[in-house]
Amino acid sequence: MGIHLPSVILHAKQALKLQSRQQTDVPKGHIAVFVGKIHMTRFVVPISYLSHPSFLDLLHWVEEEFGFDHPMGGLTIPCDQRVFIHLTSQLHGCFV
Repeated sequence: MGIHLPSVILHAKQALKLQSRQQTDVPKGHIAVFVGKIHMTRFVVPISYLSHPSFLDLLHWVEEEFGFDHPMGGLTIPCDQRVFIHLTSQLHGCFV
């Protein structure tokens, strides 16, 4: 009997490990996320966001639409940056 984690969480954790090796300017307890459709912008968000239902919904949608094999080497969310900023600003209020 083992614990079954959704593939979204596993991919996010893999991206976190890759980011921790590649980016030394990401504070402990955070993850770098590349967001955008054409021009990617790098955001640094708390790892706690990965457990919030709204953020998980976004990750599930990204997995279904685009998969997780992206050339940026980290967690890539190819959505409008305004949508991502709106979501994370709402999440910030949940975790403060």
